Amino acid sequence: MTPRWLEPLERLVESGGEVLVVIAVVAMLLFTLSLERWWYFRVTYRHQRRQLIERWTQRSDHLSWSARTLRDVWTRELIRRLRRPLPWLKLLVALCPLLGLLGTVTGMIAVFDSLALSGSGQARSMADGVARATLPTLTGMAVAVVGLLFTSRLEHIIRREDQRLHDRLARAVEESHA
Repeated sequence: MTPRWLEPLERLVESGGEVLVVIAVVAMLLFTLSLERWWYFRVTYRHQRRQLIERWTQRSDHLSWSARTLRDVWTRELIRRLRRPLPWLKLLVALCPLLGLLGTVTGMIAVFDSLALSGSGQARSMADGVARATLPTLTGMAVAVVGLLFTSRLEHIIRREDQRLHDRLARAVEESHA
């Protein structure tokens, strides 16, 4: 007898196969990374950006080549930290449809095996098997679409923040000299 808290997982495996569980794990990882990035951007990044602007305005030299190079290094480092998990997010997004396809292929193999063993072409059992086999593809595509939306939005935010950071640093220096 299965523990009560494992029943949803058991139903998941019954309805779509073991690959559906792997897709669920990848989806949880993807959405956990997405939430972490949202939290980082809303809390940590904004604090670090404020510190960087304060550090830049406290400098006496803002116009020399070395000062501008230092400003570029500081901004690149801050943006790099914002961009850090982006390759992992893209990998997980790309993995979801492939896992869905794997689930469909393995499910169809199971359908054809059962048909070959039973020796009859029962349309009802074949339709149930095909429906069970295509569920991982649907799930993989749905997770990938949502992950792709978040990833593209994050890339847009990073590009915008890169430009805004340079603008804020320049404005901070202008305000401190005024």
